[in-house]
Amino acid sequence: MRKVHLLRHGATRASEESLYCGATDIPLSAKGEAALLEMRKNRDYPDISGCIVVTSGMRRADETLKALYGSVGRIALPGLKEMNFGEFEMRSYAELCGDPAYLEWITGDNAAKRCPGGESGIEMRERSLRCFNDLFSSCGNDLLIVTHGGVISTLMDSFFPGSGRNFYEWQPRNGEGYTVSFILARPESWTVLPGGRGGR
Repeated sequence: MRKVHLLRHGATRASEESLYCGATDIPLSAKGEAALLEMRKNRDYPDISGCIVVTSGMRRADETLKALYGSVGRIALPGLKEMNFGEFEMRSYAELCGDPAYLEWITGDNAAKRCPGGESGIEMRERSLRCFNDLFSSCGNDLLIVTHGGVISTLMDSFFPGSGRNFYEWQPRNGEGYTVSFILARPESWTVLPGGRGGR
C-alpha cells in the first residue's frame, strides 16, 4: 500500500481578502505562517520519512512545507500549480462584478471557459492530473504533495468520483488536506490531514 499526502498551503493575503489568486506567486501572510506554526505544535501531521516531497514550486507552498517540516529537500512540479485566473488575478468579486468578461465567465460553464489571459478549469484539471499521474507512476515511494485548493479538489474528485461530494466540497482549509491510500495503484480510501479523522 502507498500513501499520498495532499496538503494545502497556508493562508495568504489573497485568501484572507477573498481575491482570485492562482498564478500570482505571493508568500504566506504573517497570520498564515503563524497559524501553521501553531498547527505544527498542536496537530498530528504525518511522518514524511521515506516520502518523496513535492511542491508546486510557488512561494506559498514552499513556505508551508518549511513551516510544518523545516528545511527538507523537495521537488518542484509546476504542473501542480493552482489555476491561472489571468486578468482576474488578485481581484475580488466586488472589483470584478461589473466586468462583462468576468460576468460571462462566472455565469457560464467556467470549467470549459478560459479566463482571459489565463486557463480554464478543464485545462487546469488535465494539467494537474497529468502531472500527478506522471509523478505517481515514476516512483514507488509514498508522497507528500504541498499544493493548492483547486489542485487537491481536482485530484480527490478524480480519485473518488462516486463519493457524493462535488468539486468544491473537496477543497480543504489552509494547512489541511487528505491522506489517500493506494492499493495496486488504485485509490482505495482517504482520511483528513492532519489528524487522520473522517474519510472512508
